[in-house]
Amino acid sequence: MKFGIVARRDRTDALKLAYRVYDFLKINGYDVVVDDETYSHLQEFDEGDVIPLEEFDVDFIIVIGGDGTILRVEHRTKKDIPILGINMGTLGFLTEVEPHETFFALSKLLNGEYHIDERMKLRARLKSGEEVPDALNEVAILTGIPGKIIHVRYYIDGGLADDVRADGVLFSTPTGSTGYAMSAGGPFVDPRLDVVVIVPVAPIALSSRPMIVPSKSRIDIKNVSATREIILSIDGQFYRYLDPENEITIRESPRKTKFVRFTDEIYPKYTMKIKKKF
Repeated sequence: MKFGIVARRDRTDALKLAYRVYDFLKINGYDVVVDDETYSHLQEFDEGDVIPLEEFDVDFIIVIGGDGTILRVEHRTKKDIPILGINMGTLGFLTEVEPHETFFALSKLLNGEYHIDERMKLRARLKSGEEVPDALNEVAILTGIPGKIIHVRYYIDGGLADDVRADGVLFSTPTGSTGYAMSAGGPFVDPRLDVVVIVPVAPIALSSRPMIVPSKSRIDIKNVSATREIILSIDGQFYRYLDPENEITIRESPRKTKFVRFTDEIYPKYTMKIKKKF
């Protein structure tokens, strides 16, 4: 087996744990690569094992960080490589184990005592033709001018679903339902479901409510404000200002995010984590 290692760059303890994982795997005879940004913040790794994240071609990626680090990995890797997340973040909804469980988890992984949890993603396509990353959490359409609302219409499979004046509209996966969508009033969605959650952000009309549609739906978004730019945000990691006439189409991506899991437990793992954090 070949492993890749990525750590959040702003925490010394995450970088040091990344090196301990690297050393453990190397001593046990496994091939290991480290992304160049991790190396730039802790240069104790063998330079010959350092490559850009975009070039990772490994069996598993060990991510030492929070949800943001995992999302960065997802946006920049070109293959659907299973991720084992070690929580060094604030919330850690996407991670599987805590730091003190790291080497126990690695031993289980090396012994084949795990399963792969596949999560759906969303793919946004722009009328302009520019390609944007797939979303593991959400595609967000937001106002480009603070204090000014946007006016958008979105269509489900060709039919007008809502005409919204709001600060924005979120199109979330079940994975993303515990993030931005939940803070905007959306529901927790069981991650085993394949659906899209649509949540207006601070809408003017009380009738603009969250909606859940099948993942196979085609969602078309049109900016009705002819002179007002909007922002397209993917997972809070990628941003673009869009011209008013630039329409957006969202569909389920053919790609999946794969997580290494050691249990099938959904409840209380996710629901109680939300309660404990908030």
